[in-house]
Amino acid sequence: MSDVNGPIRVMVVDDHPMWRDAVARDLAESGFDVVATAGDGEQAVRRARATEPDVLVLDLNLPAKPGVQVCKEVVAANPALRVLVLSASGEHADVLEAVKSGATGYLLKSASTEELLDAVRRTSVGDPVFTPGLAGLVLGEYRRLASEPAPAAGADESDTPRLTDRETEVLRLVAKGLSYKQIAERLVISHRTVQNHVQNTLGKLQLHNRVELVRYAIERGLDDE
Repeated sequence: MSDVNGPIRVMVVDDHPMWRDAVARDLAESGFDVVATAGDGEQAVRRARATEPDVLVLDLNLPAKPGVQVCKEVVAANPALRVLVLSASGEHADVLEAVKSGATGYLLKSASTEELLDAVRRTSVGDPVFTPGLAGLVLGEYRRLASEPAPAAGADESDTPRLTDRETEVLRLVAKGLSYKQIAERLVISHRTVQNHVQNTLGKLQLHNRVELVRYAIERGLDDE
């Protein structure tokens, strides 16, 4: 992992060499540390474990192992890793499958270089990043899932970890889709303090990333408060 003030470590996975090299070059020229690239799913999993990037820029359509499976395996091995899917497909099923596999962002390949660079930066700090129109789709799907009855009786409410008032407040704003920067401005606290509250909340709730946190909050109706 990069140290706090070091460059963001990125790995690029795509089966088209020219596209993969172009994305890696754009990232490197903009100050990112491109620690590895890979052209198929098996290679991607091996190299991600060996190099421990901060952000994995991942195509879904890969030989040897599909992108969603790569996402599941690398996030399971390293829950701190952020995955930004960069795909030619805007199909809703592909987007939802990627998010359920652990991706924190989904960008179409029609995005500009500037949009990609911004997306990688935001992904590295835990912001969910989606091509316009897809964020609403993901939140809508989580609301639908949250409205369905639970498959089995959940834990007693008394077993639910207790969040501080400030952690609950941050969680509510996360559920409404605000970025860390917007939350910091709203609560008049630093960006780093917001990150700390989110990390503490993730730890208490035994969740892995901000997408899971949004779902948790929506299930409890915090986005409507």
